[in-house]
Amino acid sequence: QVQLVESGGGLVQPGGSLRLSCAASGGDFGVNTMAWYRQAPGKQRVQVAYITTSGWTNYAGSVQGRFTISRDNVKSMVYLQMRNLKPEDTGVYYCNKESGPFSSWGQGTQVTVSS
Repeated sequence: QVQLVESGGGLVQPGGSLRLSCAASGGDFGVNTMAWYRQAPGKQRVQVAYITTSGWTNYAGSVQGRFTISRDNVKSMVYLQMRNLKPEDTGVYYCNKESGPFSSWGQGTQVTVSS
């Protein structure tokens, strides 16, 4: 099974940028469509973007045009470049497969957008 470790979060002002990273180890990373998810305080975890093994991407409407997902299959990494951040982007961000069965969830990385 793939183990996942997210990093790169932080506190940023509205309009700022962050780049999140997800390191995957073990399992079969290279054959899975991977995704980033966000869990806002008191809300369910939602998917914000996914990327197929060949690099085709899809985004939630709320982040379209602001976020860019990418992956490095050699390094077993998934990235999320976030630009023009808004307060509603605040939450804990996780990476995992795009669909089940999911790998065990990592600890996530906190993103806080606030002035």
